[in-house]
This record gives sequence, C-alpha cells and structure tokens, in this order.
Amino acid sequence: MKFLDQVKIFVKSGDGGPGCVSFRREKYVEFGGPDGGDGGRGGDVVIEAVPNLNTLIDFRYRQHFKAQRGLHGMGANRTGKGGESITIKVPVGTQILADDQETLLADLTRPGETIILCRGGDGGPGNARFKSSTNQAPRKSGSGWPGEERWIWMRLKLIADVGLVGLPNAGKSTFLATVTRARPRIADYPFTTLHPNLGVATVDEREFVLADIPGLIEGAHEGAGLGTRFLGHVERCAVLLHLVDGTETDGVDVADAYRIVRGELEDYGAGLADKQELVALSKADALSAELIADRKAALEEACGKPVAVISSASGQGMTEALRQLWPVVAEHRAAMAPPEPPPEESDPAIDGDHPVPAGWTP
Repeated sequence: MKFLDQVKIFVKSGDGGPGCVSFRREKYVEFGGPDGGDGGRGGDVVIEAVPNLNTLIDFRYRQHFKAQRGLHGMGANRTGKGGESITIKVPVGTQILADDQETLLADLTRPGETIILCRGGDGGPGNARFKSSTNQAPRKSGSGWPGEERWIWMRLKLIADVGLVGLPNAGKSTFLATVTRARPRIADYPFTTLHPNLGVATVDEREFVLADIPGLIEGAHEGAGLGTRFLGHVERCAVLLHLVDGTETDGVDVADAYRIVRGELEDYGAGLADKQELVALSKADALSAELIADRKAALEEACGKPVAVISSASGQGMTEALRQLWPVVAEHRAAMAPPEPPPEESDPAIDGDHPVPAGWTP
C-alpha cells in the first residue's frame, strides 16, 4: 500500500430544497388557502477520525465529495426530505487546513473525533409561510439556501510515542525491525526509507509506538535529500531516539553527525528541538571496545548527556534503551489523557439515607 500523507480535496454540502406553491383543493372546502410545504435541508459534510487507517491513499483516486441536496416541499404542508450527510473517514492525527495551507480548521487527534466542515443549506419556505391578513393567497416561495463549498488540504501527522531520527544509514529501520514486528525496507545505501514506518515495541509488558522517518542530511531544511517534510510525523512524539552511526561512514565523525541532525531539527521548528531526547551510538557490534569508548566519549561531549550503546544485530543495549524511553512516554500519556469527569453526587432519597427531621426521636 502506498503511503500518502498530504492531499487536496473539494467538499460541498447539500443545497436546501425549494419551497412549494400549492393551494388546498378539496371537495366541499370553499376556502382552502395556501398549503405549500418547505424544502428539505441539505446534507452536511462531516470528517471523522478512525483508528484503522494510517494513510490518505484513498483520496488519491477521489478528490470531490458532495453531500445530497434537500428535496422540494409538497402540498398539504409537507416538508421535503432532508439530504443525507456524507462522512469522510481519515486517520487519527489528520490536520484539516484551508486552501492557503496555513489556516488550521481542525486537528483530529482522537479516535471517533468529528467535525462538521460544511453545513447544508436550509430549505426554502413554501407559500404557506407568506400568508397574511392582507395576502391570503401568496404565489411565491423560497428557492432554498445553497450549501457551503471549499477546497481543503489534509495533512497526516502520525500518532507515535517515540520518533527515530538520524542521518541516512544510522540504523533506524533496523532498530524498528528488531524491537517491533514492522518490516521496513533495509539496505546498505542511503535513503532506503522513503516514507514513515510505524511499529509497536514491548518492554516489561508495556507497549508503545515507534515512528521511523527518512534520514536527514545537512541542508534538509532547504530541500536537500528528502527534505524535512516527514519531520511532521514526529511532532506529536513524546521523546526522540537519536541514532548516531558508530562506524563513521562517509568520513563524518559521531560529533558532526549529531550536530547536523540537531541543526536540521532546530531549523524545522515546531518544538522538535525542545523535545526530550535519548542519544544512542548504533552498530556497536562492528566496533572494538576501545573504539566504542572513544566515540561514546566524543558523542557525550557533543550532546552533553549520557549516550546509550546499542546494536540491532546482536541485541546489545536494546532492552535498556526501551526502558529509558518508557518513563517519558508514560509521563506524556498521562499529560495528554482527558480529565476524568467529577463524581456524581448521590441522591439521599435513592441511597436510603434520608435526612432526620429536627426534634424527632425514635
């Protein structure tokens, strides 16, 4: 399945149905009067976040969504049937933007969350609405109000607990494949990962979601490589796992590799540079103990924090790294959890605890 995280679609709610011009015609009824009914209301355009989707690929083949219009009114004061609303289902984490790609209309971050994007037009009044003492036989009706229409952009930002960042070939996809059941594409050349991948890791019977994005290179914020487009998928993460290749490929030492990625995160903005971060020296199985000590010390000096040493091939340090990530994930989940409703006060009459009248004695 192709991964698609940004689309542009056209949405239109239903027009209101026209009112009816009708007069009561019935045997032995001398003055029937106007009895034209109102038109039906047009359908709405509703967007709903559902948990079983993780891409916007469905909108590659259909870009126009229109709700049903309301039916016209009829005689005997019958109102026309309202148009059926249309519900557009999107993955959790989808942002709805206006045509300028800057104005945020909605941010659907919870399963089942909905928004009425375009409201249907009201039906037009029938001629029964226009009768008065001076106009007892009106021959006019309303045509109904048009629905709303607009072009919108939908941008998907994956919901994950941990985001994997680093230079190309830092071992992010291998790490994801080792600790989860995800099967990302893995090869020995840069930019093997062309789109984000998700996986669920388990440590000490606790589960959390990891997101692997394409690697960053120097100048990514200016469009170099695959750019910083996919960094949006780690904006919602609680913590970043920054992997640095310990084998120093392409002549880049571990300190420079760390500074390059941190610089791109700062240039991207959106609070990524302020997120908590766990730095890990990867591919330790290909290094001697002396090299691991030297490069770990250089990396700790560059980042100013302790550095984990891991190897996806041998499993070295993998469980310990996941255990370091879990407290931050748990804290973030607690902060993002919706507040619990206040407890309902019990009714004494229902509970059987009746108040005792003053002065009463058994």
